Amino acid sequence: MTILLALLGVAAIAYGVTVMMLNSGTPFFAVWYLLGALLLLSAIATHVGWWALFPVVVRRVAVVLLVVLLAVFAGMQVLILGQAGSQGEPDLDCIVVLGAQVRPDGSPSGVLRYRLEAACAYLQENPNTRCIVSGGQGPNEPCSEADGMADYLESQGIAPERITREDRSLNTQQNIQNSMAFLDPETDTVGIVTNDFHIFRATRIAQKAGIRHVCGISAYSVPWYQPNNMLREGMGIVKDFLAGNL
Repeated sequence: MTILLALLGVAAIAYGVTVMMLNSGTPFFAVWYLLGALLLLSAIATHVGWWALFPVVVRRVAVVLLVVLLAVFAGMQVLILGQAGSQGEPDLDCIVVLGAQVRPDGSPSGVLRYRLEAACAYLQENPNTRCIVSGGQGPNEPCSEADGMADYLESQGIAPERITREDRSLNTQQNIQNSMAFLDPETDTVGIVTNDFHIFRATRIAQKAGIRHVCGISAYSVPWYQPNNMLREGMGIVKDFLAGNL
């Protein structure tokens, strides 16, 4: 057990390094460092016998809490994966493309590029569908995400008159809420374009906000980074549930 915990701890820290090297603009990679440190500490505690010093009741309660936490997390992953392959419906009135980081040179980050590729493909196949690109400007971005997304779509041949820019949002809930000013939530059929791991939360937020006819349009995600995406998304579901957004 000591060796297993130590190996898992080293692996978590090493994985965190690969996530950090993405330079995604968020410090979430530090969660993997924290997880690795906890695993290494557990390995040390097991090796020197610290765990056995706690009363039996404390150890049992700790195990039960850990099992419950893992079960809840596993349940959230099932919900996420259940929506990950959503391809939307044809001839929607509108699609909303959720923003992600724009690089200093104005180009979309990998995550955002995959969303834009999915949006572009849908708009080319459904010429009567209009598009809302949603995302504000972060402190490490040269322009709003909406502007960066619109520029990309126009460069791929999407007519500017089909694109509406919503450039104030800083999170998924704001993306949905602010985009509703440009559509009719009662009658419009709406597709939410985002990465596969984000579809469940985004569409549930849209439904809770009052969009009656909504579906997800899934964009690609790099498999290597899916553990990070899934962990972060699980935390996002908890956050939005507690905030009343789901």
